[in-house]
Amino acid sequence: MATIEIEERIAESRALVGAFLVPQRMPYWYGAEMNCEFEVLGGAADFEIGQKVRITGRLGSREISLTATVTQFEFGRLLEWRFQDSYGVKGTQSWEINAVDGGTLLRMRDRYEMPGAFGRVFDWLFTRHAVARRDRDWLARLKRLAQHGA
Repeated sequence: MATIEIEERIAESRALVGAFLVPQRMPYWYGAEMNCEFEVLGGAADFEIGQKVRITGRLGSREISLTATVTQFEFGRLLEWRFQDSYGVKGTQSWEINAVDGGTLLRMRDRYEMPGAFGRVFDWLFTRHAVARRDRDWLARLKRLAQHGA
């Protein structure tokens, strides 16, 4: 199982950063390159533990689909979900939001497992580097949005 941890300092309050980790705002920074959409089962405005979230989008000519189940949620402090995508990749993603001097420290942890022996080799050679770059891009986009909106 691969684990990627990335931190981003944001010169805004924890409350403001936390406002971007809600279903209606996450598509602005999470998967924006895919023009992704979030569908929260039950139509809830906020996440809650046990809730299922379907994330869909297009990457080039491919449709990407991911189903996540919220495993931890504390508004403005923590979001974690367990996921499995249409290719059999499964794992967890989490975001911890901590107040620090002069703003917020956002920590993202991505833990995932590629299916099969070939998938594990491919991950070791290529995927983990692409996932780390993607995660850094997502947090940088979130930082720009949070700091621009203030």
